Amino acid sequence: MKVIIQRVTKASVTVGEEQISSIGRGLCVLLGISVEDTQKDVDYMVRKILNLRLFEDENGRAWSRNVMDRELEVLCVSQFTLQCILKGNKPDFHSAMLAELAQPFYNNMLEQLREAYKAELIKDGQFGAKMQVLIQNDGPVTIQLESPAGPTDPKLLSKQEKQQQRKEKTRSKGPSESSREKAALRSKADPSASSGAEGDVSSEREP
Repeated sequence: MKVIIQRVTKASVTVGEEQISSIGRGLCVLLGISVEDTQKDVDYMVRKILNLRLFEDENGRAWSRNVMDRELEVLCVSQFTLQCILKGNKPDFHSAMLAELAQPFYNNMLEQLREAYKAELIKDGQFGAKMQVLIQNDGPVTIQLESPAGPTDPKLLSKQEKQQQRKEKTRSKGPSESSREKAALRSKADPSASSGAEGDVSSEREP
């Protein structure tokens, strides 16, 4: 999941000629849902959106308060274009979740935001509509977030686990048998390779 969070003095969404949603000071959140997103991605983003310290405190100290501390508003707008992958100069959106799946997913995220904060302070646009989004950025302050990657394909998970196991085995191994055998052969063939050779060298340097 990819999210653009902007601190705003005001923001609004218009569909056609009708303004359907607006906020004063707070956060405008543009949200792009991926085909791989799960409930874990929702939990992560809800927590980040509400807890990012993008506002000043009562004494004017910057980066001290989150949107809940200041009891400010949040405007969420679904934006699948955040999942764009360029193919040359042409945008490709196959990484975005299909609309029929993304809408209930998005609505679930809105509900979690409302449950975690104050329902009346969480606003949103109109899913799937052609919207005009007015954003008056405050600062400007813009934060780009992406939920932690984690493959959902069991084959990918299995491959990663095997790679990790090989790395751990390599770290835990001491010198290999062949390495020890080669070292022993070198020692027999060249007596100067023994620890006593260092003593010989040091004795030659003495006056």
